[in-house]
Amino acid sequence: MVIAALILIPMLSGSLAFFLADDRARRGLLVAVALAHFGLVGLVWRGWGAASTALAEASGAWLAIDATGLIFLSIVSTLFLAVSAYGVGYLARERRSAHVDVVEHLYFRNEPEAVFTGCLLLFLGSMTLVTVSQHFGLLWVGIEATTLASAPLIYFHRQHRSLEATWKYLLICSVGIALALMGNFLLAVATPGGSEDSGGLVLGNLTRGARSLDAPWLKGAFLFFLVGYGTKMGLAPLHTWLPDAHSESPSMASALLSGALLNCAFLGILRAYQVCLAAGQAAFCQDLLIGFGLFSMLMAAVFVLNQSDYKRMLAYSSVEHMGILALGVGLGSSGAFGSALHAVNHSLTKASLFLTAGNILGAYATKSIGDVKGVLRVLPASGVLWVAGMFSITGSPPFGMFLSEFTILKAGFDAGRGVVAAAYLGLLGIIFVGMSSLVLGMAQGEPAEPMAPRREKVWSILPPAALLLLSLAFGVYLPPTLRDALAEMSRSLGGR
Repeated sequence: MVIAALILIPMLSGSLAFFLADDRARRGLLVAVALAHFGLVGLVWRGWGAASTALAEASGAWLAIDATGLIFLSIVSTLFLAVSAYGVGYLARERRSAHVDVVEHLYFRNEPEAVFTGCLLLFLGSMTLVTVSQHFGLLWVGIEATTLASAPLIYFHRQHRSLEATWKYLLICSVGIALALMGNFLLAVATPGGSEDSGGLVLGNLTRGARSLDAPWLKGAFLFFLVGYGTKMGLAPLHTWLPDAHSESPSMASALLSGALLNCAFLGILRAYQVCLAAGQAAFCQDLLIGFGLFSMLMAAVFVLNQSDYKRMLAYSSVEHMGILALGVGLGSSGAFGSALHAVNHSLTKASLFLTAGNILGAYATKSIGDVKGVLRVLPASGVLWVAGMFSITGSPPFGMFLSEFTILKAGFDAGRGVVAAAYLGLLGIIFVGMSSLVLGMAQGEPAEPMAPRREKVWSILPPAALLLLSLAFGVYLPPTLRDALAEMSRSLGGR
């Protein structure tokens, strides 16, 4: 019943938002759905335990919540609540000041706010479907639905750059989704019952009978899942849609794309990895994950160093951290726990940074790093969040990212992969130098044109600050319930 409500409430509300004529009613609906969704996820946590995962795996149901799904569902719900609170003031500001000269403003005559709000709610519903799906076919449907629901969010500005980014997103991700569909076909072929037994594509059934799966077909299926969902996840060299989409989206959409959507694609890879792990094919998968992970970090390091657009800088940072997630799972052992924890911390921090970037863009009306100086003087609160977020996203203590990145580093040395660990550490250092020089350059100095300090609205500061404080808190203390869920997720991925 709770699962159905988690999916249907945002889906039905999203459909309703297209027909509401009053802007305030739509914004109220957005916040109400976010609160309801967050409350339902809280109910799930209240009744969750290690036995819940075992029940989900044993039930054979197409929709069920295990530890892995619960972690990603909680990330989606938390970020959506923060984005909705931010969005109420943001959309009201856009309505008051909409004109064609400012980069971050809607063209309301052509793109009603109803489309944006409705697609946001449908986006929440489709991401929820991904996190609770236990059937590989249904999981594929959910991930494809996230693409369709989020594309109009990227086209928010109705400019040639946003149009190009939207088409690139649709075309590249559609190719990836098609490859993932081929993975489903190969997985069905690997199943003794073949495609005639649709129940064979349920995660619990596959893991229980994994030893009877045909190994070559299973390896082929994982490869297609990795490349297909890896495209949507943003793993290099399949990441080319991501910098454009994140840069051209409004900041509240960028926060969800980077903090929540990429995790949904990662979940698709993890589900396939769970089957391969149960079938004794972990070594094959781990080598691929390590390779894609390190290459993603390398590509991010190269492009971050020479970046001139601060939203694209954050986008390439997402490519880096998707590589870290893949690397952690590939290293196994405690690396799987580090990867699970890293998914939480990255989502919180990156969403905070994108929302803060929206504040900076609203004040300076440019995404050029070279044209933004003195943020600490002009926007004191946003400046502090911008600098603190930079230290968090680059893994500086005491933020949670330091703990998760250090755990993955330790897993590399424990696994006897010293070269991998050294490369990982070196790339982290390069990216830290690149991002810190760009972010601190924006925060310090004097604006090119005199700008008086601005009084920032509560709605623009509180959501990103709350997300960043959560990441800071998780670097110091992990609540026992969250720690147990992360540990259960780690065990399902062969880690500890």
